[in-house]
Amino acid sequence: MPHLSDRCCSVVELRQYTMVPGRRDELIEVFEREFVETQEAVGSHVVGIFTDLDDPDRFVWLRGFASNDERSTALRAFYTGPAWRAHGAQAAATMTDSDDVLLLQPGRGLPETSASEPSTYGVTVYALEPGTDDAAAVSAAPTDALAVFRTHPGPNGFPALPVREGEQVVVVLTAGDPSETPLPGATVLQQLRLAPTPRSALR
Repeated sequence: MPHLSDRCCSVVELRQYTMVPGRRDELIEVFEREFVETQEAVGSHVVGIFTDLDDPDRFVWLRGFASNDERSTALRAFYTGPAWRAHGAQAAATMTDSDDVLLLQPGRGLPETSASEPSTYGVTVYALEPGTDDAAAVSAAPTDALAVFRTHPGPNGFPALPVREGEQVVVVLTAGDPSETPLPGATVLQQLRLAPTPRSALR
């Protein structure tokens, strides 16, 4: 399992889509067939693709970029490119909401190697209270976490794709169940149990 920074990424999106009931598998099929290599080709990195084990109508994925400027360039290239023009309408028709997006930066990256690959992943999103030092919250995250992210300070350089504004969060990625570790100045906002899809880089 590669280190996240070695995969490219000083900027990471945690993207959660609410699906039209019963159409998640349809999105996964078109996504994995048409949107993996075509995003990688323009500088986006599809880090992980997941189903939510507790919500059949949620699709979750992680996408990374070398920098915020390269994020803007890569997204513009992909969403004006041939793959999205040909298949974007089909993908969009499977969703009722695609705007639940956190723009993050790595606080602690993934380990360089892993003896085994988890069959499930946990994500815990912590909301930080105003004035909380996010570096302290990152440091308090469990030492066995696969990765810890914090809110990226940069602007959304591609406003055609909204991100959640005005929030300060820490996101902890774990093998198995979501983290239950309390972080200083933080409350648990969301916990997810995720299963990787066949073409997820994180497996």
